Amino acid sequence: MERQRNIRLGLNEVPDFVEAASRCSFDIDISYNHYVVDAKSILGVYGLDFTKTLTVRYNGFDPSFEEYLNRLAVAC
Repeated sequence: MERQRNIRLGLNEVPDFVEAASRCSFDIDISYNHYVVDAKSILGVYGLDFTKTLTVRYNGFDPSFEEYLNRLAVAC
């Protein structure tokens, strides 16, 4: 089952986000509009527009990653 979360991410939060994503054993994508990158790629994530709400999509579950996303989550 694919999960989807909307988050706000600041430039200074990118390394922590990529580290949290990299600890997961499943694939994670982060996107804005039609631009989709691997959430485990620091260069890819830095290429996103941080003034916009970003969408994180993934097909797994990791309690610590969920907790981290809860801190970044925005209301839909």
